[in-house]
Amino acid sequence: MAKWVYEIAKQRSDISVELVDLMEFNLPILDEPIPSAAHQYSKAHTKAWSDRIASFDAYVVVTAEYQHGIPGGLKNALDYLHDEWHNKVVGFVSYGSAGGVRAVEQLRLVFAELEVATVRAQVFFSLLTEFENRRTFKPSPDKVDQVKRLLGQLVSWGTAFKGLREQSGHSA
Repeated sequence: MAKWVYEIAKQRSDISVELVDLMEFNLPILDEPIPSAAHQYSKAHTKAWSDRIASFDAYVVVTAEYQHGIPGGLKNALDYLHDEWHNKVVGFVSYGSAGGVRAVEQLRLVFAELEVATVRAQVFFSLLTEFENRRTFKPSPDKVDQVKRLLGQLVSWGTAFKGLREQSGHSA
């Protein structure tokens, strides 16, 4: 699903996009001895994760919902960093038996604490209707327009927030 969103995003000429997979970073359960707000990272995996996240103006988080909440690996990855997230923008694409909307509700709270604005547009997929046998992703055609709307909001807000990042010294 993330690759599907990525392919839609690549069609825009006003942005550059990258697909970031948490699996590439192999982040163990948070193992930094000092809280992330101090920005004194000691581990190579944290420094690599920090460099990647700091380089973006906006994010699309593609997430599942497990037990009515955020997947543990995603929450762990968010907790590793602090300033890298500030004054940026995020949108959500989610999936689950209820479309992943409960995970997104929780993510909005977490991102608010990280000083990240969340756009209103959201794309959600039901495991019951948009996954053949709950395995093969088969999005309905209207979902492409929903992703485009989400991307439009991200571009607008990401551009507006760039000035905030420059003022606060958190520019990418």
